[in-house]
This record gives sequence, C-alpha cells and structure tokens, in this order.
Amino acid sequence: MGHVALDFTAIDFETANSSGASACSVGLVKVRGGRVVDRAYWLIQPPAGHDEFLEWNTRIHGIRASDVVGALTWAQQLPDLVAFAENDAFVAHNAGFDMGVIRKACEVTGLAVPPAAYVCSLQVARKTYNLDSYRLPSAAMAAGFEDFEHHNAAADAEACAAIMVHAARRHGVDDLIALARACAIKVGRLGAPARAAA
Repeated sequence: MGHVALDFTAIDFETANSSGASACSVGLVKVRGGRVVDRAYWLIQPPAGHDEFLEWNTRIHGIRASDVVGALTWAQQLPDLVAFAENDAFVAHNAGFDMGVIRKACEVTGLAVPPAAYVCSLQVARKTYNLDSYRLPSAAMAAGFEDFEHHNAAADAEACAAIMVHAARRHGVDDLIALARACAIKVGRLGAPARAAA
C-alpha cells in the first residue's frame, strides 16, 4: 500500500502521582504520511497541590521532584504542546488516561481544554492483533517496534505511533478516521469545539 496519508500526533504523559493533573513529562511524535517527521519531549512542573512525587510513580518512570525544578509549568508548556500538534488528532495508548491528564491539568490551572479529536491505539491494537496482552510493549512488538524504553514518554509516544501506522497498513486504510472506522471504535473529542460568541 506504499504511501499512507496517515497524519496524527502521538502523545504520552507520565504523572507524579494518581492525580490526572500531575503530568511531569510529555512525549510527542508527529506523523505525516505514515512517517515520523518530528519528535518532542520535555519535563513538566506539576501544579501546586498535585506536585507530590510518589515512590510508586517514580519507580515506574524514574522522574523525581528534583528533576522538574525549573521545568515549565502546565500553563507555560501547553501552548508548545498545542503548537507541536498543529490541529492534529491525538493518538495515545489507553487514550482515556492521557486525554484525562490534559482535561484535569487544564481544569486545575484554569485553562481551556484545547479542542482535538483523538483515537486510542490500545483499542486499535485489540481490533488488529491477537495477543495475550495489549499493553504497549506487547502491542508495539506486534507492530514490529521493539526494545524501547517503556515509561519514557518519548519512547512510548513513538511506540504508539508505530502501532497506528502498522495497523493502518494491515487494515488497508490510509487515514486515522478510516482506521477508527475499520476497527469499529469511536473517535474521541477533547475540549468543546470553539463556538462563535452568541
């Protein structure tokens, strides 16, 4: 199927604790025509009241409170995140979690949630592969993407992108919405679509 017109931004957050507002790092991978064309990764200073780093979370991703001292806050980095995505649909593995982070972090910091469509690569993987586990490492391996540093947000976003590109080829579709349709999964909506003032 050669060229796929598959355009999206894969995104992955790691959090400091169980609060959705506690994003402490983000990985972003931009896909154009089924190919990775750009990557970004940065640390985030979680907002006050959501900034405690639990040992459990640190054990998973290795990020400590001292690592995010001086990092941009959610409010400071959100414009960069939105600019990187260029109005793309987002893709994330277990997208409910990552989209929940965006919603909650915006709510806590009093910001409008950016509007975007999103598709979950976990749901796509379930409808594409026959696996014992659909966790990111297993699903990525099925897509031929192996040996990445799981729970590094940049690596996870890249793995997520690889799943979507591989799945699109397998389903014989060449755009994200067609892939969601082929997998009979919903395209989620983040943020209220901007309405003209009444």
